[in-house]
This record gives sequence, C-alpha cells and structure tokens, in this order.
Amino acid sequence: MQEPKKRPPPANVAGRWALIGLVVVAAAAAFAYVGGWLTPSRLTPKRVVDALQASSGEHPGYRRNHAKGICVGGYFEASGALAKYSSSPLFASGRTPVVGRLALPGGNPYAADSSVPIRSFALRFDLADGEQWRTGMNAMPVFPVSTPQAFYDLTVATSPDPATGKPNPDKAKAFFMSHPETGPFLGWIKTAKPAPSYVDETYQSINAFYLRDANGERHAVRWKVVPETPVAGDGGPAAGDTDYLDADLTRRLAQGPVRWHLQMILAAPGDPVDDATKAWPDDRQTIDAGVVVIDSAQPQANGPCRDVNYDPTILPHGIEISGDPIIVARSAAYAVSYLRRTGEEGHLPGTAHPKEDQR
Repeated sequence: MQEPKKRPPPANVAGRWALIGLVVVAAAAAFAYVGGWLTPSRLTPKRVVDALQASSGEHPGYRRNHAKGICVGGYFEASGALAKYSSSPLFASGRTPVVGRLALPGGNPYAADSSVPIRSFALRFDLADGEQWRTGMNAMPVFPVSTPQAFYDLTVATSPDPATGKPNPDKAKAFFMSHPETGPFLGWIKTAKPAPSYVDETYQSINAFYLRDANGERHAVRWKVVPETPVAGDGGPAAGDTDYLDADLTRRLAQGPVRWHLQMILAAPGDPVDDATKAWPDDRQTIDAGVVVIDSAQPQANGPCRDVNYDPTILPHGIEISGDPIIVARSAAYAVSYLRRTGEEGHLPGTAHPKEDQR
C-alpha cells in the first residue's frame, strides 16, 4: 500500500501564497507603470496622441497623424537577392500582396497638399504563411529627435498658440536650441519643397532594424523605396489646387502601375543603429530586394487600408526591431490612436463607414 503524501507544513503553504501574491502584485505594478497610473507625470502613449491631437485640432474618425491620405494596393516582386540576409520567405523570389497608404504628415485631414514638404508611404506585406510585415516610411533622410520624450516636447513646442493660431516662435526656438540633435533635420527642411506627386518620392524607413539570416546572424539595416520612373516635367499643381496628390496618382495609375525598388542598406561597424537623427554614409552596401508595384487606389474612407494599423513592430521572422526607442513608441502610440478611432466610429454623423485614424 502506497504511503499517503504528507501535507506541506503551514509555513510552506503560506510561503507559496506569498510568492504568488508577489507575482500578481509585480504584474499589476508593471501594467500600472506602463499605463502611467503610478507616475502621472511620466510620458505615456496617450499623452503623445493627445499632443498630436491638440496640435492639429479635433477631427474625430481620422488618424491623429498622417490624417490625409489615400489607400493603394498591389504587390511586391522579390528579386531573391536579400534571401541570404533574412530567413523570411518574403525575400525569396516571388510575389507578395501589399496594402498601402500614401499620406501627408499631420493630423489635419483638410490640409493643403502643399502645406508640408514631407510625404509618407505605409505598406503591409501579406505573406502566404499568414505572417505580415508592416512598415511606415517618410520622404526625409533623418528624424528630428532621438527619443519619445523629445518628440513629445517638439510637438508641444511647435503646436499653435490658442491666442494666435500659430506656433510660438520663442518656444520653438528654445526647443531647437536645447536639442542639437535636430541639426541634420533642420538643415534638410530649410531647402525641402513639397513634391508635386507621391509617385516621384523616395521613402525611407529612417529607423534601423535587423535582418536575421538562416544561420541566426543579425544584419543591421535601413531601407528605402526608390521610384523606378524618373520625374517627367515639373508635374506642378494648378494654381490654387490644394488636393492635387490624389488626382495625380489616379492619372498615373490610369496609364499603368507605378513602381518603386525596395533597397536594403546594410550598416557598417560603428554606424548608429539606435538613433534615427543620424544618417549613414552614402557608400554603404545596398541590395535591391525587389520591386513594390502599386496598381490600384481607393479613397481612405472605405479603402482596404482604412482598418490597418501600420505598426512597425509587426514583423515576420527574419526581421527584428533594433534598440531605437522611437520604434516601440510609435507602436504604442499607433495602438492608442487606433482604439480612439474605433471608439469614435459610431459617433460620426451621416457616415456608414468610419473615416480614418490608425496611427
């Protein structure tokens, strides 16, 4: 007959419950910290989104950033040249569907297309095995700041003053004087001009990521998509035309698909991987990974990109985030913005479909 098991002494039972209690408390504290509940003055994703919203005004149902845009669809034709650097089947020779969005920065969906000299291009690659790669790129060489706190402070410093409706130049100057890392961006923006077409822009990841190959080795990279067709003529809008970008894209697509080459840029030893304010030298090894082909466009109110959160941390195996803090901050802010939009959808008067706001 088997001897009955002895019950643990009461002290051991109490110890186990105490340990479980500590784990629960620690988990709750972690959630509270992430949510900002225990440190209300700490920067949170909600505060970042609130600042973006305050800067551009109230536009329920739209994105808090990159509010004005158009949905696009097509595919990625991989060249196979990147396969030895990443284990993702995305980069093996073959075709992968994409759902994308071309847009302007800022939270005003009624802004004139010429109001900012930057355009953005977001893409979701839908792999055959169910994985996805989501990326948001901008037509600029560097990011102005290197930390989420600095981005928040920049947004506040350059927001319109309620009394004048314009940014306070003294606040903006004070911010830039105290953040020398903004120098490269300021040098670029001084001569940047609004592009007359989405199609003729080069869009860059700006943040660095890692590719991981089949042997487990990591390769730090940034990427860009470069238009295949050179600019033909000035392509300028008609006088007073504030919404020329969508119309231009529609005209281009009526003549056939538009194409960009996806170029992966490999870092050299010593290149800054976790700081998006610093560009890499132009002589870095660049690999043509394939061609992004866009063959359709739809209004953002009911197009296929409407419900896509272009979270840059949604990656297939073979691509990984770097230690750049801006990447995870973008992910967290996009989630807050997306949830805010979905809460507003039922309150949009006279609309059967929501407008947009998934960043």
